This record gives sequence, C-alpha cells and structure tokens, in this order.
Amino acid sequence: MLTQIIAHRGSKGTRPENTLPAFIAAIEDGADGIETDVHLSRDGQLIIMHDELVDRTTNGTGRIVDHTLAELKQLDAGVKYASAYAGTRIPTLDEVVQLLIQYNFTGIFNLEIKTNKIHYEGIEDLVADYFNHHQVPFTLIYSSFYGKSIERLHILQPEVESDSLFKTKVQTAKRLHAQHIVLGYHPDIRWVRVHWLLLPKVQLRPWTVNTERDMRFCYRHRFAGLITDYPGLARRIRKQVQGG
Repeated sequence: MLTQIIAHRGSKGTRPENTLPAFIAAIEDGADGIETDVHLSRDGQLIIMHDELVDRTTNGTGRIVDHTLAELKQLDAGVKYASAYAGTRIPTLDEVVQLLIQYNFTGIFNLEIKTNKIHYEGIEDLVADYFNHHQVPFTLIYSSFYGKSIERLHILQPEVESDSLFKTKVQTAKRLHAQHIVLGYHPDIRWVRVHWLLLPKVQLRPWTVNTERDMRFCYRHRFAGLITDYPGLARRIRKQVQGG
C-alpha cells in the first residue's frame, strides 16, 4: 500500500489555506486526501478556517464565533497570501463538499473539529446531521485534539472513522484507541520521529510533513499517510521512494 498524501488545509503551501483555490490545487496535484477545519459562526453556520480568529488569514479581526456568516463572507481570505487571490472568500463546509462532488473527488476528506480552544455547543451534532443528509463520493474521517468531540461523533456516526490528533500528549489518543473509538493517530511529525517505535500498532498519519527528509522518512516506514502543505512535492517524492 502506498502512503496516502493528505493535503493540509488544501494545498496550503501554494494557495491561500482553507479556500476553494487551495482545495482545487490539492485535487489537481493528485492528493489522496484533503484535511480541513470546521468552526461555528455566531448564527450556527459551519465555517471552514483553521484559526479561531480571522485575523491571520483575512483582512478582518475577531473570532469566527462572534461573526455571522454574512459578515464572514465580506472578508477577503486570499489577499494576505498574494494579491492574485484578492477577493477569495471564506468557504462554508457545504461549499467545500459541493466542490469535491463537482470534481468527483473520491479520496479521504479529513474534517478536524476545532473544539480544543472553543467548545462550540452542538457542533458535532450539526456536522453529523449534515453528512447524514448529504451523499458524498469521498471517504469521511473525523479528527480532533478534543477527545470529547471524537467520543460524541463516534456515538452519532459509529460507521465513520475517527482519529486522534496530538502534539505530544498521547494519553487521550491511547485511551480512545483502546476503547475502539479511534482507528489511528495524527501526531506531530517531530513527536513521531522520537516515539513512533514505542506506539501500539496503529494507523499513523503525521502532520505537518513539509520537508523532503520527513516525507522520505514517512515513505520508508510505510506510514498509512502523511499530512502536508505540499501535496505536489509529496507525490513526486513518493514516486521515487515507493513507486506507483
């Protein structure tokens, strides 16, 4: 089996992260999967962005949860990356899903529930309800740094794979794996390089694997996948190491 290439926030290294252009670039680069993040707006809409604040990636300020969808749609999510992307808007979960359907994307869609800093009330139920009412061509995977979100989603949709995210604290991931709530781990690549031999036999998809050295490390050890800002580069390196 080839190590799967998961595009981190789309092709984050070559397009404005978590925007439709980034997801299109990831598909065109041949990524096996797409990783993205979901929050709730003030009016309960599922918003695709990494940070809790809009400040870093848009021309706005403040928390997503303090803005309505209409207010968020007024912000520019591309101009800070490059002037060529001025006018790019913050997408909703539905807009991303419809894009993937349009492109007939059949790989992995890894949705991170961003509840480790703000515990958005009911976000797990809204996400599960969305996918219960939308037929999709791709394989859905949930992940989160917040164990309670994973536990809730496992209750709501036990048929959907869930994976545990962590930087250095593996205890929650081990507990969820022992309880058969998560199938795999999504740890920081820096942690993996030190600890991977000590892990139980789990499916590993480290993040954020951006250097050729780290990519080759993941490919040599045949990890299940890697999460990268540069899916095009990762695909070229994989061909050299694993073929296919």
